[in-house]
Amino acid sequence: MDSLSTENAATTRTQPGDTPSVSDTVDSTGQSAPAESRQDQVKAARTKWFNAFKNVLPIYISIHLAFFVITCLAVLFVIPDFSWKVLPINTLWQSWYRWDSVHYSYLAMHGYTDWWRTVFFPLFPLLERYVALVVGDPFIAGLVISNVAGLGMLIVLYRLVEEDFDSERAYRTALYLSVFPTAFFFAAAYTESLFLLLALLSFYCMRQGNWWLAGVFGFFATLTRSTGLLLLLPFCYEYLRQHQFKLKTIHFDVFGGTLIVAALGLFMLYCYHRFHSFFPFTRAEHFMWSRDPQSPWFIIKNVIAGIAQSNGLLSFHAMRNIIDASQILLILVLIILAVVGPWRFPRRLWVYAIYAIVLFVVLQTSPVRVNPIRGPFPLQSFPRYMLEVFPAFIVLAGLGKYRTVHLSYVMVSGVVLFVLLSLFLTGHWVV
Repeated sequence: MDSLSTENAATTRTQPGDTPSVSDTVDSTGQSAPAESRQDQVKAARTKWFNAFKNVLPIYISIHLAFFVITCLAVLFVIPDFSWKVLPINTLWQSWYRWDSVHYSYLAMHGYTDWWRTVFFPLFPLLERYVALVVGDPFIAGLVISNVAGLGMLIVLYRLVEEDFDSERAYRTALYLSVFPTAFFFAAAYTESLFLLLALLSFYCMRQGNWWLAGVFGFFATLTRSTGLLLLLPFCYEYLRQHQFKLKTIHFDVFGGTLIVAALGLFMLYCYHRFHSFFPFTRAEHFMWSRDPQSPWFIIKNVIAGIAQSNGLLSFHAMRNIIDASQILLILVLIILAVVGPWRFPRRLWVYAIYAIVLFVVLQTSPVRVNPIRGPFPLQSFPRYMLEVFPAFIVLAGLGKYRTVHLSYVMVSGVVLFVLLSLFLTGHWVV
């Protein structure tokens, strides 16, 4: 074997997600070299995680500083010009108490008193209940949970991308996710940051071949949001890929994936015990949130209708549908680029593309029906759901090496983020 072939073989063995054996480590003479001691491996791993923390911390602090400034300035949209009115200081955090945050706080205090509340899965309000024992308020507890999980989410995302690509791309991925127009939900008392943290931890463990840990994190992700169940697909694919798609190489640890399904089963059993129905959350989506499975054409037709039925381009109906559709179209384009063209994922990383495609398609299957009073807004909440499609931001980070793409995305997305957060803080319809 010539030197080039030897180098390629060594590279193939040491790709992220593949666990080399001791015999895979050879010196220049071709003899087996001593493996790293366990202590050295732990030290090296700690160094990588600490470096990830140092690299994402400036992003996290800068974004949260911007959120704080916007929160302070949002009062200018409430107080009339030249008014001597003074708002209480708790306005700064109470202005984040909107929409789903109210439901999660209620669940933390009272539990599932109504069947339709089961649409909100239990882990986040359960954590709120116990953290509230320390901070004294379930809503404040929700803010603490989301913001702590948000930092952890960026660290894990950075490590995941760094392992499979490089540190530069990892940094841009964390940055681009943080300035996405709906990224302020990572700081709100919503499930977005907690769910993505758990999903990324599950994904990271899959890539490292830690199947039981991947199942455990997938279990908690599913208890946070129903879409956590979709982690089962990348789990199965990545397990088979790392075992060369040979049935004889499958071991008992493949059952780690059953933990992901077990989470949904556990919640269903609770629902049956409490409300005599295994699926009250699906019924709630239909009756309380006006969501039904529909074809993609239904969504396109109603988005166009929402714009066409408006009083003009600069109207609420037109602008909201355009803003929602633009964010979703951006994610769709990035998913397409993940499978075709020069920015597509390599074969060993197809698990990212598979997860992104399935998650995106599933998220689009339940648009909101036309409201006779509000009108057609079929994409309600969908831009927030796009935060879960993290592989799209890895593709965007690849494009971000071009300065024009980088600056255009950061500036435009940052402006839309500022506008949507200002609307959210002042009680407007942003969910």
